[in-house]
Order: sequence, then structure tokens, then C-alpha cells
Amino acid sequence: MVGITGQPGAGKSTLAEDLMARLRADLGPDALGHLPMDGFHLADVQLDRLDRRDRKGAPDTFDADGYVAALRRLHDEPDRTLFAPGFERTLEQPVAAAVAIPSSARLVVTEGNYLLLPDGGWERVRPLLTEVWFVEVDDAVRRERLVRRHEEFGKTPDAARAWVEEVDEPNADLIATTRDAADLVVVSDTH
Repeated sequence: MVGITGQPGAGKSTLAEDLMARLRADLGPDALGHLPMDGFHLADVQLDRLDRRDRKGAPDTFDADGYVAALRRLHDEPDRTLFAPGFERTLEQPVAAAVAIPSSARLVVTEGNYLLLPDGGWERVRPLLTEVWFVEVDDAVRRERLVRRHEEFGKTPDAARAWVEEVDEPNADLIATTRDAADLVVVSDTH
């Protein structure tokens, strides 16, 4: 299992998709699995109950236990298909069993913000991964990507910029502290 991590907007999903496309050509589509951490966002109803909806995306707004359990199942039950939640950006909600990783998968790529976080339950992730790559990109590029993403999914330009500064950037600062724990740093110059 290869983990891809980095700050919000760094290009984790893009790198994972590019890697999967290249490997699919060599290994075949059934030899690969993709497990995005985003599916383990807590649903808004839970975030409202916990009074954390205004911090959606912070480490404690995910089901870290569920994510770890999914990774463990891939190790412990390699002969079974793993069904895991995905994340629907248009709804901004997780969707149950949207991801299927077949038992034929020889390589699983997982990506998310907190793969190298040393606490909060996230410390159980790293031992389950063969390697973890940290994606980084110029901060100005990364922030602009985030603003565009938030606008694309319904926020006004002002609300998008406020969310990036008040929510995404504190998370990005935390994630940046995990960079040195990565096996490989992938520097992107993509704009």
C-alpha cells in the first residue's frame, strides 16, 4: 500500500489518479485499488452534533477509526473485496460503499491529509502503509486551487477565501509538520 499525503490543494488526488492510470496500463485495471481518505469525512449531521461543521476537514472531523479499520481489512482479508465510503463533492458528504477494492488488487493507493499525523488515532495509519509520499506545491498555487474548488462547489468568492484562511490553512500548517516523516517528497510545479 502506498500512501499519498500533503496539504489541502497540494495535488494528492491528481498524483494518485496519474499514478493509477500509468500502472493500470502495465498491471491491468483489476490489479489496483484506490482508497481516498475523503470518504471517511464525518457526515454533516454528525459534525452538527459535535459542533464541528465550521471546521470540516480538521483531523477530528474524520472517522479515523473507520479509515484504519479499512486499511487493516486490506491486510487481514486480502481475499475479500473491500467496500468503503467515497466522498461526493457536489453533496459535500460521504457516500457508503462508493469505493470497491477487489481482492485481485496487488497495489492499493490511498491518499489523504493526515496519513502521517502522530496522534489523534492517525498514528495507526503509517504502520499499515509500505510507503508514504508527501506532495507539495507553492503555497499561493495551493491556496488558489482551494478557493477555486470551494467556488466550484457553491461558495461565493468571499466565503471561499474565508474558508481557506480560517479552516484549510490551519489544517495545512499542521500537515506541513509531517513532511519530514514521508518516504518521498514529490514537488509539483503545476499551476
